[in-house]
Amino acid sequence: MTSRANDEGVATVVGAFAIVVLVAATAGVVHVGSAVSARHRAQSVADLAAIAAAVSLDRGEAVACGAARTVARRSAATVDSCDVVAWDVTVEVSVVPALPLSAPARAIARAGPVDE
Repeated sequence: MTSRANDEGVATVVGAFAIVVLVAATAGVVHVGSAVSARHRAQSVADLAAIAAAVSLDRGEAVACGAARTVARRSAATVDSCDVVAWDVTVEVSVVPALPLSAPARAIARAGPVDE
């Protein structure tokens, strides 16, 4: 059996291409996973910050929003807005994902008395 000269090295090219595809797919999965994780963390921080603000609301709006900012800062997040209407507090936070070149994850949460 004789080998053809034009087939030499084909396995190397196919193998290199397969490695590039696998690395790109892995990078994509890691990037999406980081974004999803940041989004979930942002929602958790927003929920906790809104509850902290609602609990502190009897001491004034400034104290309530300060409590929300403290919770967010300790959770490595930033409060983008803190709005108080009557006894309801709405807090918007942002979290920077672990991977570079990713947009911040944002979440909004509201806390206050239950409407009956």
